[in-house]
Amino acid sequence: MGRDIAHVCAVAGHDVTLRDVDTDVLDDARDHVSANLQGGVDRGKLTDGERTAALDRLTFTDALDALAGADVAIEAVPENMELKHAVLSEVEPVVADDALVATNTSSLSVTSVMDCLDDPSRGVGLHFFNPAYVMGLVEVVLGERTAVEAEAVEFVEGIDKEAVVVSDTPGFASSRLGVALGCEAMRMVESGVASAEDIDAAMELGYRHPMGPLKLTDVVGLDVRLDILEYLREELGERFRPPQVLKRKVRAGKLGKKSGEGFYVWEDGEAVRPADE
Repeated sequence: MGRDIAHVCAVAGHDVTLRDVDTDVLDDARDHVSANLQGGVDRGKLTDGERTAALDRLTFTDALDALAGADVAIEAVPENMELKHAVLSEVEPVVADDALVATNTSSLSVTSVMDCLDDPSRGVGLHFFNPAYVMGLVEVVLGERTAVEAEAVEFVEGIDKEAVVVSDTPGFASSRLGVALGCEAMRMVESGVASAEDIDAAMELGYRHPMGPLKLTDVVGLDVRLDILEYLREELGERFRPPQVLKRKVRAGKLGKKSGEGFYVWEDGEAVRPADE
């Protein structure tokens, strides 16, 4: 998600530093953003000049001090509280004193994530949707001590996204509804109601969803969906119990688009056929 958020912010005119501890990840991110910006040109969404300007605004680095003085910091690491605390704790002293410090969590408590900050009042959830350069929504999630709602909404609107403000409850609004739909779709596959492909087609054609719940699960990552469901089960009860098919695929390393197989087989970033269960 971090590379796509960087893409969005650079296109909107911000100077962006994308920082990761793994230089291979940074190289992949540079190639990914460049390819997606070129795709925007090919589809008539961007001009060649806009693509070049956006790339010029992007810096890819493993150096923490490259974030010095940043006005906005958006953490986009996996859904692990200890990892988020480690990242935010080292970022807070580096960025500007009045910087907006955001987490891109899709389900974890923003209040708990921001407990690690010396000043948790500047912490907020900015939940982008995948792929961030396409999807128009960002959930602005207010923790118990968040005092930067107006600034967060202004930032979101400034990168040409629609801000929806929600309170810090498990799963917020979108993740709670989205994983509930995806979870039921997986149970339908398990019980033989219909194939993954037909379930997705029903939602795309019958309810005008741009992507079916099982293909979306592949895009998000089956491991990410499993983590979210386990957290929501702990917080909200058994209706969010992860389906066995999801657990089985994650154990087998079938994590969706990023691994090449989940509920579908993926090649060159496209779902080419349903996976055999």
